[in-house]
Amino acid sequence: MTDDLAEMTLSLTDHTRFLVTTAARAPSVHNTQPWRFRVSARAVELWCDPVRKLKTDAAGREMLISCGAALFGLRLAIRSLGVIPVTELLPDPARLRLMARVTVGTAMPADEWELRMLRAVPHRHTHRGPFAPGPLSAGLVAGLQHDALAEGALLALVDGGLAYDRLAGFVAAAARRGDRDSVARAEIRRWTRGRASTARDGVPALAFTAAAGHRPGTLQQRDFDLGRGLGRLAAGGEPPPVTAVLLTDRDSRGSWLRAGQALQRLLLHAATGWVFASLHTQPLENAATRRLIQDRLALPGRPQMVLQLGRSATTLATARRGPQDLAEP
Repeated sequence: MTDDLAEMTLSLTDHTRFLVTTAARAPSVHNTQPWRFRVSARAVELWCDPVRKLKTDAAGREMLISCGAALFGLRLAIRSLGVIPVTELLPDPARLRLMARVTVGTAMPADEWELRMLRAVPHRHTHRGPFAPGPLSAGLVAGLQHDALAEGALLALVDGGLAYDRLAGFVAAAARRGDRDSVARAEIRRWTRGRASTARDGVPALAFTAAAGHRPGTLQQRDFDLGRGLGRLAAGGEPPPVTAVLLTDRDSRGSWLRAGQALQRLLLHAATGWVFASLHTQPLENAATRRLIQDRLALPGRPQMVLQLGRSATTLATARRGPQDLAEP
């Protein structure tokens, strides 16, 4: 069968479960999974689900970053079927919930690197527990920076000293504000799950600690436990060897979708070597604070995500809703 014929005979509807399941393994704030999909023979549409948008995310920035991460997973899944995905961001200004449309492009077999990233999808997870000691493998960080650039973003390293201290201060201040914010605390209660929960969304008890403290060299994590004694994740471990900020050139809906695609691409790359990231969104929820962080750290772009990366052997990926729950009517 020629490549052109393979492209013509491929029907995406025959692969709906695989495509949606792969896309839905993306990270999302509080594991809200704010996405839906509409699959046809030649295209998949990605829609946001505003019902799952946090009240603390007034502009929908975090929701769109989450959808962008799902979009990269969708592109990777289509790529594994032997075709080039053609992506159009925000294709219809009259339908603001429509995030992207991905269509079938030229036939071309997926390469080994793309397949390695695909194999990392099931165990890639947001890491809130202890990291193993030791540096990252040579060349990994440069590769992650290349991933960000390939998706129209920038991964800026925060190598310690004054810049790290300033970033840690912003993160700690955001945590203190969150402790006093009744809306933020209510959202945490809404999206955290006890040990016996069978929910397929939210943050389960095994994915957060009961204590909100942090070790030197580790940015303070969001307090998901709120003194309830639910958290079952072990604390401690070594400080992660890499701290970075994911940047875009603008603060716009398209930029947020690109940030999400860059985020999932670099996270999957890291996960191929059992390197995972703790993700810090709390200090970036306010536009004025994002601008202040950009200025105080002299960052060459708008900060969209703070990450700390380190090694771990854990496979504690959080649950996801099934494809049957993610269809856009």
